[in-house]
Amino acid sequence: MRTLTTIFAAVAGIAPAATAFAASGAREDNSGIYSTIFLGLCALIVIGQLVPAVMVMLGFARGVRKEAKSEVA
Repeated sequence: MRTLTTIFAAVAGIAPAATAFAASGAREDNSGIYSTIFLGLCALIVIGQLVPAVMVMLGFARGVRKEAKSEVA
């Protein structure tokens, strides 16, 4: 019966119960401080690009609103 269970687990892609308790559950990605700094720099660049884009969109919306008011009056 144990062999049958192991075969079904292997076919389904599930680890056998004996190895499930050996897993630590900790995430290990082996990335160092330099990759973290690089990703932080990329995030700063993206945020730096979003701020002017939002300001332009708000200015565009204000301009459209002003033109709509002047046409009505």
